[in-house]
Amino acid sequence: MSATGEEKVHGSGSETSSIEQAEIHERPRGWRGLYYHPATQVCLVGFVCFMCPGMFNALNGLGAAGQVDATTSANANSALYATFAFFAFFSGSVHNVLGPRICLLLGTWGYSLYIASYLATNIHPGAGDFIVVAGAILGVCAALIWTAEGSLMMAYPTEAQKGTFISYFWAIFNLGSVVGSSVAFGSNYNSTANKVGNGTYIVFLVLSLTGVVLPLFLADPYKMIRTDGTRVAPIRYPSWKTEFISLFVALKTDPWIVLLFPMFFASNYFYTWQFNDYNGALFNIRTRSLNNFVYWTAQIFGSFFIGHFVLDLRRFRRRVRAFMGWSIVVVLVFAVHLWSYYYQLTYTRTSDPPTAVKMDIHDPGYPAHVWLMIFYGLLDSMWQTTAYWLMGAMSNDPAKLAVFTGFYKCFQSAGSAVVWRLDAVQKPYMDIFISTWVLAAAGMICAFPLVYVRVKDYTEMDDEALLARPNVEKLPEASERR
Repeated sequence: MSATGEEKVHGSGSETSSIEQAEIHERPRGWRGLYYHPATQVCLVGFVCFMCPGMFNALNGLGAAGQVDATTSANANSALYATFAFFAFFSGSVHNVLGPRICLLLGTWGYSLYIASYLATNIHPGAGDFIVVAGAILGVCAALIWTAEGSLMMAYPTEAQKGTFISYFWAIFNLGSVVGSSVAFGSNYNSTANKVGNGTYIVFLVLSLTGVVLPLFLADPYKMIRTDGTRVAPIRYPSWKTEFISLFVALKTDPWIVLLFPMFFASNYFYTWQFNDYNGALFNIRTRSLNNFVYWTAQIFGSFFIGHFVLDLRRFRRRVRAFMGWSIVVVLVFAVHLWSYYYQLTYTRTSDPPTAVKMDIHDPGYPAHVWLMIFYGLLDSMWQTTAYWLMGAMSNDPAKLAVFTGFYKCFQSAGSAVVWRLDAVQKPYMDIFISTWVLAAAGMICAFPLVYVRVKDYTEMDDEALLARPNVEKLPEASERR
């Protein structure tokens, strides 16, 4: 059943229709209604990332991926993000040809291979090159999984729900890192080896393999209807040539996205200093595991706070919420980095404490240091949630959002590839830290004009379609699909 009428988006009292003559469809009921509910599907995507990227983050967050020597891990991450950056630029086009479920299926297995490479190195210490190769392969897989995830997460909610849905996903995804960190902390609590044992890698590997099959349970986006009755734009399956052209069409028709590129570039750049040059450099293995646990736990709260209570706060217009979110992230950037600078002054790469004297959870100075990890977790989650929300405010079309997400992951990974390589060649901690701070500040400053000019109180029709495709077949009515 469908009807043509005027769609109201009640994100705030003053928000008006984003699509004046939208076709309103009846949502399925009962168990089908629950399964095809947009929140259910976003949560399922979250569990895919819980099992795969979540375990990857838990591993990387240990510093040196749980190893003693950080060089191999840094080289693997550099290779990973180099291939990620290259393939992410085109992954939006690949997504629009293959569809999100196939992209998720192809993308998940790379995480299992990467985790298995560390297990192999623990058993055969000379297999470090395997880790680097696995990292390069994972970069290709990660481009597919993150593009599909971003497109679905931003396309399924209504305009008034985008911050909340992003926070749902981010909370579930980071819960995977929390679980992984708990496993690492529990299994290495009494360890004196300063690296994780085989059991930790095996648990991570089993969990990641579970994530490989989860995309099979996702609904076809073709059948999704939002909670306000509007249908999600169909995932188009055009020619490869048309989709590659759409990359440049996106830049031409919405050039404001370029102002988010510096924010994208900095969005994972800070991980290197946090994980290797702070957590890995100063703490023993059980303390690194606990730091990792609180870092990812903080992400759950940070994302939900800014997504639900700021970016989707209905008492304010969307433009006002955009400025509020931007301001909170800017304040956190400077507060957290000032705090970090104070600690960075106390040690250098050449003065790293030996394993026997690295900081432990029972040391008197530890509480202040762990609070820094908590605030870094809050900053990271608020940064990523705000970036996704800003892209979601620019369009509701899955194809266009897939291209935007591809740009996001391309520049994000380029930044990561650069900084992980700098760490691998032993650049001073202070140099890496200062570059991290400067890029974070520059990213937010460059985003301000987009927030000021491009974010509107509602999404207009011109923002919906990436590229007119007259040959796309009309969707069947809901009654025909039954």
